[in-house]
Amino acid sequence: MSLQQAVRLHGRIAEVGREAWDACAGAPAHAGNPFIRFDFLDSLEASACAVERTGWGPQHLTVDDEQGRVAAVMPLYLKSHSQGEYIFDHSWADAYERAGGRYYPKLLCASPFTPATGARLLVRPDVDVEEARTVLLGGALSVCQKLGASSLHVNFPREDEWRWMGERGLARREGQQYHWRNDGYASFDDFLSALSSGRRKTIRRERREAQAGLEIVCLTGADLTEAHWDAFFAFYMDTGSRKWGRPYLNRRFFSLLGERMAERVLLVMARRGGRWIAGALNLMGEDCLYGRNWGCVEDVPFLHFELCYYQAIEWAIGRGLARVEAGAQGEHKIARGYLPSPVYSAHYIADPALRGPVEAFVERERAGVEAEMEWLAEEYSPFRQEPD
Repeated sequence: MSLQQAVRLHGRIAEVGREAWDACAGAPAHAGNPFIRFDFLDSLEASACAVERTGWGPQHLTVDDEQGRVAAVMPLYLKSHSQGEYIFDHSWADAYERAGGRYYPKLLCASPFTPATGARLLVRPDVDVEEARTVLLGGALSVCQKLGASSLHVNFPREDEWRWMGERGLARREGQQYHWRNDGYASFDDFLSALSSGRRKTIRRERREAQAGLEIVCLTGADLTEAHWDAFFAFYMDTGSRKWGRPYLNRRFFSLLGERMAERVLLVMARRGGRWIAGALNLMGEDCLYGRNWGCVEDVPFLHFELCYYQAIEWAIGRGLARVEAGAQGEHKIARGYLPSPVYSAHYIADPALRGPVEAFVERERAGVEAEMEWLAEEYSPFRQEPD
């Protein structure tokens, strides 16, 4: 189906509408990712978490087919800072501004506050992918110039999109996260049997100590209530303010998430004597459990590991999910069965004076990241080493 070559710009995803957006975001190639769906992105805007005032000015792109229907979309934001992205370009901004340039505003294609890989150039399944991607990327670069943005950044795209954008001149950056993969395990004990004896003993001990005197509950769908969100928000605010100053999400967002996406939510909560003390928020895809936020109001040894990692593994095994993505950073995850996995970003810098150094940097960085992932997997993997 032929496309119109002009893109349309939208200051709110609500202008596009759920049906039109999800016709692209729900295509079979990327239907399982909850963070690119209309309800998630609109909840961020409707709760005023991802809006101009917070430095996330929506500039979403759409492309129509010849019949005037939305054929492809791109979640795009005009950013006045680099917070909440999890792909760090602060040093680029500092260097450019010390040299007299203006790094902000910049354009970012991403799911706000979400370090999870997913499609970024979203194409309706009956539309030619190559043509639609070309129009979307060209449109984003035109918007970059029109708005006077210093750069365009595409964070956490799929590998195929990343390679495609690299072939069209964007600088390709690579990072790493730690993901657990389901090797057909029948139970958590079956997973433990794949580990070295030392790691099995350690994990069993951590779980015993974390669970002692606590009740741990997994909540999803209709079981989620506003009281659960009240408790979780208190954990989120307490832990977030101690870690990075100002948490990105507000209480309204969690209510909207519960209203609109309850079947995609897994909230793992711990309570002592009837009082909730900690919780971990996950979102479910078709083949993946995505760990997102954690918080607590009582310090319990190993409880973070229990709620965020071990309960997630048990849930994934019980439902036949292929993997658990536990979010950004954390080499300590390796010992719990989460191995290094690549994540990607692509970058266009308008000014050649900054573009050259950035391109050279990401080339060197990528080689280092790949070598480090290989070394970490070889040296620190908790899995049993089979003899040659």
